[in-house]
Amino acid sequence: MQSTRNKLIELLAKNQHEYISGQELSEQLQVSRSAVWKHMKQLEKDGYRIEGVSNKGYRILTFPQKISENTLQWGLDTKWIGKSIIHRQITSSTQDVAHQAAIDGAPHGTVIIADEQTSGKGRMQRQWFSAANKGIWMSILLRPQIPLQTSPQLTLLCGTVLAATFEKELNVRPFIKWPNDILINEKKVAGILTEMQAEQDRIQYVVVGIGINVNQEKKDFPEEIAQKASSLKMETGTSLDLHKMIQEILKRFEKMYDQYMQAGFAFVKALWEGFGFKIGKDIIVRTMNNERKTAFLGIAEDGALLVKNDQGEKEKLYAGEIEWFKKGGVMHAW
Repeated sequence: MQSTRNKLIELLAKNQHEYISGQELSEQLQVSRSAVWKHMKQLEKDGYRIEGVSNKGYRILTFPQKISENTLQWGLDTKWIGKSIIHRQITSSTQDVAHQAAIDGAPHGTVIIADEQTSGKGRMQRQWFSAANKGIWMSILLRPQIPLQTSPQLTLLCGTVLAATFEKELNVRPFIKWPNDILINEKKVAGILTEMQAEQDRIQYVVVGIGINVNQEKKDFPEEIAQKASSLKMETGTSLDLHKMIQEILKRFEKMYDQYMQAGFAFVKALWEGFGFKIGKDIIVRTMNNERKTAFLGIAEDGALLVKNDQGEKEKLYAGEIEWFKKGGVMHAW
């Protein structure tokens, strides 16, 4: 159900070029005029600029740029995702907050988002550089009723959500580098980290962490990653509205997750392979025992990498170092 504050924002937005009286707001929201005034003050704290004129009423002058629970939920037309939002101006990692929220009983679809992370997490204990107010640092708490062994499919599903959103909203051609990186022009703009808690082959909850470089410029990246990282702004030449991007991602995630729960993984696999980086091309796979060049064929139903073995047959790979990039005659992995 839409909150009183969201209804208030909607009424003000619809009447943006004229005043709407306190009495009319009170009647439409079914709250006292005093309550309307208190909601106005809270909206101002969230960054809305509201003009109040005696005998005329109220109108919105500008909408906020800063992220908050209220600004994200206004206009978010979803059934279950983002109905509960936890916002932090600064935190160690949204993954940490999400795990604690899950333990405390937060519902399926809870979204945790931060303006800045001091210890953002990537795969294999790598740190994710999370600049303040420049990107989307977000975790989604899920409580899926799926077999434990299928949980890697959620990372692949999220990858297709991000790639499809970037393609539609920004008119760019993204690729997904297995299993969890989104590339544009062979530079990383986003990553996914999926963690879960399970007992006796039963998933208690899953936390899908999403990090997206949105409005950074090259000077914003540390020197050690500046050559292989990029941002949506750098790739499109345009500064982007964080609110709109977050909402588009959440709406698409909900739609695709619901379809996945009803229809299974086949459609996700097909979408993923449509964005798959280097599918049909050679990669180098290095394991403890050997190193070989092989064709990347796609992904398996369980999320494993499919390559061609020495006999020309499909082979699943679950582990090993993969080198994706060839520069100056040398393949590079990251």
